[in-house]
Amino acid sequence: MKNPEYKVLIVDDTPENIEILAETLTDYKRLIANSGERALSIVNSANKPDIILLDIMMPEMDGF
Repeated sequence: MKNPEYKVLIVDDTPENIEILAETLTDYKRLIANSGERALSIVNSANKPDIILLDIMMPEMDGF
C-alpha cells in the first residue's frame, strides 16, 4: 500500500545506500540520518517515522 503520508526513516552511513533507498521510496516521505545520533534525534522529535530502515553496522553507535 503506497501512501505519501507514511514516513520512512533511512539510517545508513553509506551515501550510496541512502541514495538507492531514497530513490526507491519516492512514494513516501523520506527522513534521512547518516548516524545513530541523528536517527535518535529524529525518532525523539514530533516528526516520528512510521518505519525505520536501519544499517546495524555503523561506526560509533550501531543498530543494536
